[in-house]
Amino acid sequence: MHVNGRDATDEVNALHSIEARQRMNAFQIGRIDGSWKNFLPPIQGGKFRPLDMKEEQEEIHLVAVPTSESSSGSSLSGSPIFDPIFVSKDGVRQRRSCDADNSSMSSISSIDPMNLDTSQPSDMGAYTQREIDRDIAKYPSLDPGTQNDIVQKYRALNDRIRAEGLYECNYSSYLIELCRYTSLFGMMLVTLHYSQYALSGLFLGMFWHQLVFTAHDAGHVGITHSFTIDTIVGIVIADFLGGLSLGWWKRNHNVHHIVTNSPEHDPDIEHMPFFAISHRFFQSLRSTYYDRIMPYDLFAQFAVRYQKYLYYPILTLGRFNLYRLSWEYLLLGLGPKKGPAWWHRWFELAGQVFFWTWFGYGIVYKSIPTTSGRLAFVLVSHMITAPLHVQITLSHFAMSTADLGVDESFPQKMLRTTMDVDCPEWLDFIHGGLQFQAVHHLYPRIPRHNLRRTQKLVKGFCEEVGIPFACYGFVDGNREVLGRLGEVGRQAAILAECQRTLAERGEYTTH
Repeated sequence: MHVNGRDATDEVNALHSIEARQRMNAFQIGRIDGSWKNFLPPIQGGKFRPLDMKEEQEEIHLVAVPTSESSSGSSLSGSPIFDPIFVSKDGVRQRRSCDADNSSMSSISSIDPMNLDTSQPSDMGAYTQREIDRDIAKYPSLDPGTQNDIVQKYRALNDRIRAEGLYECNYSSYLIELCRYTSLFGMMLVTLHYSQYALSGLFLGMFWHQLVFTAHDAGHVGITHSFTIDTIVGIVIADFLGGLSLGWWKRNHNVHHIVTNSPEHDPDIEHMPFFAISHRFFQSLRSTYYDRIMPYDLFAQFAVRYQKYLYYPILTLGRFNLYRLSWEYLLLGLGPKKGPAWWHRWFELAGQVFFWTWFGYGIVYKSIPTTSGRLAFVLVSHMITAPLHVQITLSHFAMSTADLGVDESFPQKMLRTTMDVDCPEWLDFIHGGLQFQAVHHLYPRIPRHNLRRTQKLVKGFCEEVGIPFACYGFVDGNREVLGRLGEVGRQAAILAECQRTLAERGEYTTH
């Protein structure tokens, strides 16, 4: 839904297999002559004429304003940019230009940035505009010629990557992975036998930590490139061995890849009331993924102010939240019910029964006789996976959350919202390919063992088109994330102080 009305050629080619793209041909209804002018998708606030309008009324049409003119002016409503549509006196519906009285068409916010004084430090509209201006100054122009050049060179790079065999999986690497998994699980059983419950939990947590990387590969159909085979591999790993739903993860993760770092749309950065990586979460945004308001209530106001200090402690408990999200997905039947994936839910439910039988009953209940031992085993095994959650958030939390409009190309947006983490090659097994997130977001289906080689090609592409390539060491990346969390926390404190002062004066309103 996030690509309705847009040319999504690059997104579709990046995320879908050849078989899936061939299946899409059955739904083709026509071809477009010439270039396509992108519109804002309806899920993001775009408005279009009803399909059933009479022929004589079809002169009513949309007039799109070029992004190069409107991206800065119409962006005061935040990210993404909601270009409102109005009906002029001659009956033509138009998108308002940057000079028009622009107000958000979205119901995501209880605060209208246009009613705020942008000269004040607490003004959300001013913060938003500064982020947009900073990105416009830092990245290539949004004019069609520049963006088309980026797209053509991105596609040419994809052809070169394919020609060099980087889409081909190195199965010997997975043999090494299998040896690592077997060793960790075996050490868990040995230490469990000798009643070393905390140490046993440590090995189990490390086992889960490593398994996630291969489940991620399978979810992107990046191992065998067969949808069915990779799905079976992914479900066995995620559900049967890890207790997490691969289907939930794919539903969540695919949206993340399309609308990366969009506060209203990307579930991977929607962690209210605990974390806010943008001041826009202060506006009680509506999540289009979760289909609910993310309230900036009293608890959120407190937590966000101190999120810099709560970041690591909360991530140690992250796996428990993944159980909740997995069961919500499976029990509510949020996955596909028809088509080639109809059976996934039932296979996953069988996997969940299997997991809780061997882990919950077989180990925690039957093999550990004391409450303290059980508690130590469960907490250590789950908390040791915290570095994985740090790795996942590291690549995006410090990057831009601004939306530069519908004409920004897919490769530029991915590189603007994602960063790589630099590490020596011998440490790749610790990061599991997640340290190459910028490269992965450009080409999600490249097997992770080939991402280091691909990164060199992507860096050359970035130099050629003038897009900054964000890459930090692990320590520096953590500093960047903590810096962003601290910055947003300070903004929350300023907002709270302004609201308190206005309330004391009797001047406080919802705006």
